[in-house]
Amino acid sequence: METTTDTHCPYCSLQCGMRLATAGGVGTTVVERPEFPVNRGALCGKGQSAAALLDRASRLTTPLVRERGALRAASWDEALDRVAGGFSAIRSEHGADAVGVFGGGGLTNEKAYQLGKFARVALGTANIDYNGRFCMSSAAAANRIAFGLDRGLPFPLEDIPRTDCLILVGGNPADTMPPALRYFRELRENGGMLIVVDPRRTRTAELADLHLQPLPGSDLALALGLLHLLIADGLVDHEFVDTRTTGFGPARAAAMAHWPERVERLTGIAASHLRLVAHRFGRAATGMVLTARGPEQQSKGTDTVGAWINVCLASGKAGRPYSGYGCLTGQGNGQGGREHGQKADQLPGYRSIEDPAAREHVARVWGVDPQTLPRTGRSAYELLDSLGDPGPDGVRGLLLMGSNPVVSAPNAAHVTERLRSLDLLVVSDLVLSETAQLADVVLPSAQWAEETGTMTNLEGRVILRQRAVDAPEGVRGDLWLMRELAERLGVKRGFDDDPETVFEELRRASAGGQADYAGISYDRIRAEDGVFWPCPAEDHPGTPRLFLDTFATPDGRARFAPVTHRPAAEEPDAAYPLYLTTGRVLSQYQSGAQTRRVGALNASAPGPFVELHPLLARQLAVTEGDALAVTSRRGRAVAPARITDTIRPDTVFMPFHWPGAGRANTLTNPALDPTSKMPEFKLCAVRVEAAVAVATAKPDEERHA
Repeated sequence: METTTDTHCPYCSLQCGMRLATAGGVGTTVVERPEFPVNRGALCGKGQSAAALLDRASRLTTPLVRERGALRAASWDEALDRVAGGFSAIRSEHGADAVGVFGGGGLTNEKAYQLGKFARVALGTANIDYNGRFCMSSAAAANRIAFGLDRGLPFPLEDIPRTDCLILVGGNPADTMPPALRYFRELRENGGMLIVVDPRRTRTAELADLHLQPLPGSDLALALGLLHLLIADGLVDHEFVDTRTTGFGPARAAAMAHWPERVERLTGIAASHLRLVAHRFGRAATGMVLTARGPEQQSKGTDTVGAWINVCLASGKAGRPYSGYGCLTGQGNGQGGREHGQKADQLPGYRSIEDPAAREHVARVWGVDPQTLPRTGRSAYELLDSLGDPGPDGVRGLLLMGSNPVVSAPNAAHVTERLRSLDLLVVSDLVLSETAQLADVVLPSAQWAEETGTMTNLEGRVILRQRAVDAPEGVRGDLWLMRELAERLGVKRGFDDDPETVFEELRRASAGGQADYAGISYDRIRAEDGVFWPCPAEDHPGTPRLFLDTFATPDGRARFAPVTHRPAAEEPDAAYPLYLTTGRVLSQYQSGAQTRRVGALNASAPGPFVELHPLLARQLAVTEGDALAVTSRRGRAVAPARITDTIRPDTVFMPFHWPGAGRANTLTNPALDPTSKMPEFKLCAVRVEAAVAVATAKPDEERHA
């Protein structure tokens, strides 16, 4: 007999609803679930092929330990004893902060919550962060500064078609979250205007009424220029500014230094187009600005997002129906993953780890003395950069769960060497990823369809993934793993392997915090197809739309950001004359650890490439498919040329899903945003040459200053 289980896609932040059907206990297929409101049954190719991830042939099914330089199979007891013994020895010799924890934006809320607790209670370390820091941390920081609260979208996706004018900055949902594209199509069908800002003419940009193609890294100047025009042309909603915001004066002064002709020089966008956008957005009755990784993954990402929020505030398009600023979160649990303690500076409920009241509340739930809780640790790249450092502050051992920084981290060759230098690297994953291949201990983990747990999508909707199939024999869940390790480290109580039990504790720990889940239960999620946080009580309806009455700041007013344009951390010069920007393609996801093991997806997008304009191709005397070497100050990547007029002539693009010679993140710049600690993934200076010519050239390292 066939059985079906309602669950959700294992990939992006839409968390599309789907059903998994199994027949006679063998074979699993994906079935549409049209009643789930986010995707209404639609699935992209990744979602449709998600059952292929359950293929046991590509899975880790037994722990592995390194012996004489090679990984060999081991029992769980041997592997866990080695982990606990190694971490204990490091802590004894170097202190608790010499052990680090690195999590992932794809972990369930239960795992993310318990991982933060494990780091601070069982290990006693401050050094925990996660790869979600590389996703939308700049937007999160700007949200908190402006509105006092960070949620990807302050409204449900269903509101998008009902706004009059939408500006999408640096996002390509046609490739990154295809089922969401229907909302943008419906917006245009309803008479709304869609404006896309992107250095590439993507499939999303082709849908737009107007596509602005700015110089990489100039999004901040563009937003400042639009604010200038709103002010100069009398399009500011002064009643809204006066009654619901603060800080307009300094933001106004900064914007007035960015007149249209100056912004045209900085961005490459014609002043006439700037005026058109300012007038259409300013005069629209309702409007939204959505950002994605383009403006956020910059060393000035927080200021850039703040400048776009200023555009919303000045025009009165925030805190009102069908209006506001939002961020298109990337990873599956990029939202929930940072709410409950997986970030270096946060405790459950989106509480600050430095707040005495927050520490007291969470310590009481955990049954520990608040004085024993560590303070703020290192952010993601700072943590990776400290690995193996022999100094007193170096991290000597690392537990890594659900991430693959060998492929996904900026300056990836350096990060790989840092990982190799550890005294003990422990990786929990479902496959032998490129990072797991470096580990001293590899622990096979259950995955999305093999265990139950909650996720929080980009709308702030808490949903439930339900177990549909059994994990392969020998595979354990990460909650079980943390419980077993905690016991071996001397913490006999406080860690559970039942996800609903962990979620009930999460509810108590989050109660009263900004991300308040106290009123959310598994039963309620099942009955309501998800519940929007904050939801402080079981009789509370949840909060699909934020800020309609007040903002979450102490005085209830939104705050303007007094920001001004500045260049990127690294601009092109004579030695490196071009911009590199990176991103995703439709058929792959993140570091590719999952999608590169699905035949249909791999066939569609089999490897890396370098996208360049025909003018640049002629200058380099290369044709389609020729091997190109792209070199930055950090290293070199080689991949085939893909020639297209959809990109600027001064810019090349590489997707970041692949390891090896074509690894895009070998090139990227780890320069950090001072507020969010976001690395500057989205642009760096490079030179591009035919790979054959480079092979006989002087070694690049000797050219560097």
